[in-house]
Amino acid sequence: MSKIALVDDDRNILTSVSMTLEAEGFDVVTYNDGQAALDGFAKSMPDMAVLDIKMPRMDGMDLLQRLREKKSKLPVIFLTSKDDEIDEVLGLRMGADDYVKKPFSQRLLVERIRALLRRQDVIQADDMGDVEESKIIERGDLRMDPLRHSVSWKGKDVSLTVTEFLLLQALAQRPGFVKSRDQLMDVAYDDQVYVDDRTIDSHIKRLRKKMRTADDSFSAIETLYGIGYRYNQE
Repeated sequence: MSKIALVDDDRNILTSVSMTLEAEGFDVVTYNDGQAALDGFAKSMPDMAVLDIKMPRMDGMDLLQRLREKKSKLPVIFLTSKDDEIDEVLGLRMGADDYVKKPFSQRLLVERIRALLRRQDVIQADDMGDVEESKIIERGDLRMDPLRHSVSWKGKDVSLTVTEFLLLQALAQRPGFVKSRDQLMDVAYDDQVYVDDRTIDSHIKRLRKKMRTADDSFSAIETLYGIGYRYNQE
């Protein structure tokens, strides 16, 4: 049973969404602000967190930043207001895996949660044998170990979210070959979940930024404007 943390200052959302998730078989814990959630996570880390962006004391952005500073790979879905496009982009660049706009369908949120948990399971699986996705990938200065969800560049470890890892893996598996945004969406998201081009672009920007923490000259992920992305092995 996966443990889902809901963090929102709207008690109606906490009550209704937690009831829906519990009916779907999830273990649910709720918090009404980011600070309470951060304190709770220190005692017991959930399998995934659904965070409202705008909350008192500590908002969702600040909470996510604290988690990523601690190298936490906790999958995170943001709840955003209808017109908060800037917040969506910032959240993805900070390391969120997905976002859902308010007001939202609870069924849609459940599907997003299930899709992200399935991706997490693929990353963490330890019984995949010789399946292609489980093999260690070495491309020049890049080394990826899917079973351990580890990435290094020139020997320096780089901490990636589930989505970032899957995108880099998809590109690095076939250096020089172009992956369209649609193909990358299929890699990173369940086919029941719709995301737009901006979401993939935001993840790629965040991925590049993280790789440049290990090497500020990192340029292995190339953009082909209007087409997609490819990995260039130097």
